[in-house]
Amino acid sequence: MDVHWRDLRYFTAVAEELHFTRAAERLFISQPALSKQIRMLERLLGAPLFVRDGRNVRLTPVGAALLPHAQQVLAAWDAAREAVEKAKAGQRATLLVGMSTSPGRGGLLPGIRSRFTDAHPDALMKLRQVSWEDPTAGLADGSSDLAFVWLPMPDPDRYAWVVVTQEPRLVALPEEHPLAAREAVDFADLLDEPFLALPPSAGALREYWLATDARGGRPPIVGAEIASTEETYEALVDGRGVCLLASGNAPLITLGGVVTRPVRGISPSQYALARRADDHRPLVLDYVRACRQATGRSAAGA
Repeated sequence: MDVHWRDLRYFTAVAEELHFTRAAERLFISQPALSKQIRMLERLLGAPLFVRDGRNVRLTPVGAALLPHAQQVLAAWDAAREAVEKAKAGQRATLLVGMSTSPGRGGLLPGIRSRFTDAHPDALMKLRQVSWEDPTAGLADGSSDLAFVWLPMPDPDRYAWVVVTQEPRLVALPEEHPLAAREAVDFADLLDEPFLALPPSAGALREYWLATDARGGRPPIVGAEIASTEETYEALVDGRGVCLLASGNAPLITLGGVVTRPVRGISPSQYALARRADDHRPLVLDYVRACRQATGRSAAGA
């Protein structure tokens, strides 16, 4: 004996309404069609489910026995459908993570990914490289859901972030530069050097990598503007200037003809995972949570 869940839904509607017309309206079907389905269910079960006495409808003992089980079946089916839809949504979910420089530091990405996929096994994470012209790596225009960025961020009240790592700032310079012979360089010795600068659109981040706060009011000399690692390397080997960079990025620059040296007198850099402060989507928050767990850091920012 096979009973379709639709038959149980029809039966339950009549049992709860105790009125065929109201039940039909609730189900968006005609009253004759509903009555026909109930009769078919009664024939299938071999017993009447309702007593029809003029305009009054009441459950028979068989109907009363069936009702709680029918309700449980329907509730279980509703829960199953909800779980299926959630799983389908998870399969469709894609998280776009922008980056200004590669976040491949000390197993960071695998550590975040393993924790994130525990909570969202069907979600897809896509990394996208964004030009240094956008210091938010796509957060500002909404093209990224999260972003690995260097602090400071423009308009900091718009964002929240987790500091991923703190790294000393080094100076990169051509290997034939007079200062390349030193083991470390005082920032004061770099004040008259032409610097490679981020585009003006980088705002506060441009000033940070020029270390304007350590110049005592002296304006930097800009030898060239750079918007990518490749442009930085080419400008360095071409002798157009020197630049500051995080120690973790040194291998990206020291490809031949370029050396890096520690710099005394400036603060270390901070690399962070950022999101828009008003973005509270579970997928975004769970990725941030996975990052905090992987790095042992706490949230900061707005």
